[in-house]
Amino acid sequence: MTRVLIVDDQVLIRAGLAALVAAAPGLEVVGQAADGAEAVALAASARPDVVLMDIRMPGLDGISATERILLEVRCAVLILTTFDVDEYVYAALRAGASGFLLKESPPERLLAAIHTVAEGEMLFAPTVTRRLVEAYAYHQRPAVDVPLDLRQLTARELEVMRLVARGMTNAEIGKRLSVSEATVKTHLNRSMAKLNLSSRAQAVVIAYESGLVTPQRASSSLSPAVDHDG
Repeated sequence: MTRVLIVDDQVLIRAGLAALVAAAPGLEVVGQAADGAEAVALAASARPDVVLMDIRMPGLDGISATERILLEVRCAVLILTTFDVDEYVYAALRAGASGFLLKESPPERLLAAIHTVAEGEMLFAPTVTRRLVEAYAYHQRPAVDVPLDLRQLTARELEVMRLVARGMTNAEIGKRLSVSEATVKTHLNRSMAKLNLSSRAQAVVIAYESGLVTPQRASSSLSPAVDHDG
């Protein structure tokens, strides 16, 4: 049973999401929060597998709440918003979110998304994540310094991280390096553990922000690149 925490400042939306999730096989609602601060507290006590997180809320916003939750709880955060703005997608990836979905998406797509992130997958195709992060890294350097030392990674871990940032899947990386997918996953997981990262998306972000991978060319618009189908 996948445990789901629902976070939204609008009571009708929150109640609707709760009813939808509760009625779906294999899913269980373990809490509802009206703002980011309440979400952090509930996540710590309820220990959900997936958090459905709104972005714009009074007080602590969804991005900040995501960062705090992932510091304490091993779970996946799926960002839900009415705002299809690339800035939010990038911020969500940087915070460690596993996916991004518009609230206007059909119910079946939302339920599928919950199962996707609960299984440890991203709701973005690898190439979509790479294009998004690359474009932002090309246009602007983040104001926040990256407090990471990549020298703690082995040569093979760095190589795997570079290929992940270039948008390659584990299978593609394994073929390139002549190793198994399981070996690729092991290298990536070790890198993430050393760098204290909570998602593959964060590894892509860090690869660009740290200079491990250099942006090649920015696209004029990022919105079409977001793959809401996963």
